[in-house]
Amino acid sequence: GVVLTISTNSLLNWIKKKQDVVDNYTKTEEIADGIVGLIGNTPLMRIKSLSEATGCEILAKVEFLNPGGSLKDRAALNIIKKAEEQGLISPNSGCTIFEGTSGSTGISIAIISRAKGYNAWIIMPDDQAEEKYQLLEKLGATVEKVKPASIVDKQQFVNLAKSRAEQFGKHQGVQQDVDKDFEIINMQNSIVNSRKAGFFANQFENLSNTEAHYYGTGPEIFRQTNGKIDAFVAGAGTGGTISGISRYLKPLIPSLKVFLVDPPGSGLYNKVKYNIMYSPYEAEGTRRRHQVDTIVEGVGLNRMTENFNTVHGLIDDAIRVSDEEAVAMARYLVREEVRRQSTVLVACVLLGN
Repeated sequence: GVVLTISTNSLLNWIKKKQDVVDNYTKTEEIADGIVGLIGNTPLMRIKSLSEATGCEILAKVEFLNPGGSLKDRAALNIIKKAEEQGLISPNSGCTIFEGTSGSTGISIAIISRAKGYNAWIIMPDDQAEEKYQLLEKLGATVEKVKPASIVDKQQFVNLAKSRAEQFGKHQGVQQDVDKDFEIINMQNSIVNSRKAGFFANQFENLSNTEAHYYGTGPEIFRQTNGKIDAFVAGAGTGGTISGISRYLKPLIPSLKVFLVDPPGSGLYNKVKYNIMYSPYEAEGTRRRHQVDTIVEGVGLNRMTENFNTVHGLIDDAIRVSDEEAVAMARYLVREEVRRQSTVLVACVLLGN
């Protein structure tokens, strides 16, 4: 026979080593708590081709790695969390979240709503990419497509989302109030249809948007770069991203320059440059069907929002990028880097040169 003797200390040391091995694979910060746990903490990527061409290190925050494919996941999650904290909504009780969006925020809200036990009702202009409507439908959201209209119009998609949320639950849902001119996709949501409460996410004016970037994206960028940043370049739709990140970084890096990149037709360029919200597209005799007349969806605006107001005085300059420049950069990136965010990177190259 064989006699095996193990001292108590040896046994405890052996167990500890085994536990250390397990811990290396099960660290809590490495395991996401559901799909919402995957939002944020995205990496920074060096754009190799552009950095070498300009002699300036150009880094991109890889926000397409968020579950919804964009940084809008951050704002959507924080908006919903704040609403929960304020007791405005509760999961798995038939609450429906309404939002007016050109698509990206709607996708984020649909994903997070599905994961947390809410219904999503997304109202969009009817001229957006067809794939956005299809994806939202597959995610179980009700999609309402409306004709593009000015923000002063009650039927403008953002105003309509607010109205739908206010109407929600007062009758038997909002079906009876939906005009026949609107196209509704997937009317019946798939969680619960008790229609307990309607909540308007209000991404343009809800400051939970910019807070998501002040407390999340900004600190991530500072940590990832060790605070060594000369310039921060971003576009603006709601203004939440550029305001939140700038408000966090500027006090920590006094020499930092912040640049807004703006597409054709948007008035933000002139607002930053000359403190006048104006676009040449608004001149008499030149006004077009869409004020922000660009192929770049979700960027550019002709009004001030609460989120954009918070960045007042922190943006150093603005750069106008044409559709032609954006398309050329997109094709270059597909060829050299296989990635997007072409409008912002055009501005980075201009600054680098």
